[in-house]
Amino acid sequence: MKILITGKNSFVGRNFMKYSRFRDTDEISLFENKPEDIDFSKYDVVIHLVAIVHQKTTIIENQYFIINRDLCLKVAELAKQAGMKQFIFLSTVKVYGKFISGSEPWNEKSLCLPDDAYGKSKYEAELALKKLEDNSFTVSIIRTPLVYGEYVRANMLSIMRLVDRTHILPFKNINNRRSFTGAENLVSFIDRIIEKRASGVFIAMDEKAISTSELVKMIAENLGKKIILFKIPEFLIKIGMSVFPSIFDRLYGSFEMDNSRTLEILDFKPPIPTSEGIKKMVESFKKNNISPEYSR
Repeated sequence: MKILITGKNSFVGRNFMKYSRFRDTDEISLFENKPEDIDFSKYDVVIHLVAIVHQKTTIIENQYFIINRDLCLKVAELAKQAGMKQFIFLSTVKVYGKFISGSEPWNEKSLCLPDDAYGKSKYEAELALKKLEDNSFTVSIIRTPLVYGEYVRANMLSIMRLVDRTHILPFKNINNRRSFTGAENLVSFIDRIIEKRASGVFIAMDEKAISTSELVKMIAENLGKKIILFKIPEFLIKIGMSVFPSIFDRLYGSFEMDNSRTLEILDFKPPIPTSEGIKKMVESFKKNNISPEYSR
């Protein structure tokens, strides 16, 4: 089984190269190579990781669709023409839209109502890919909540840096429930999907949801830091949710998924507990001197 990853040196790609049972794997950059110049005939499976995600800098909305939808579809079309057997697309739970706290957890068949360019472009890519599928070309779509692990960037890296640099944090007794995906578990999901050549939409995530309080405590413990958590009044959280909804929702809101259908179809259980995944992530964080505290 020969595998091609589109997206060189990506967070998920680096973890796949390290942890996958499939060792005959190549990576390629689609920013340095045109899809038309790639010899897809050498491969059995493509794992498409190239995407524009949420950026701090302003990006023209159309760019999300050019990269996340159009480029993805071009790669899939060329892969199919070359006789490849399976196309694996790493999507996102943002295709569902905005999670309403207290509602039923989303599952593989939940209605998709994406509310931003990132979610819309990914969902339109999903729909286009499904039209390409036939008996000789399998399309596998993987939706994930926030992925953490070695080489992590973005939101989880920001949380680790916050815990690393601050001894007093406002995260005591937060009773939210958030689903996360350990990178090592995600790789195991991908391996299983390849093994079974499984078609359809799958949700890859850790076995259990955790609270922000639990997450912060696990990070602090593995950093070897003593922290003090305090609880901020509920009315201040509500104000924060209205003024800074993106930040406060990630820290204090719930975001719980149900992937029981995925587990049943794949006959699979994620092998790595969240606590172990967090430990490996923090060890990588310290080893690579990401934090100034460890670069002295």
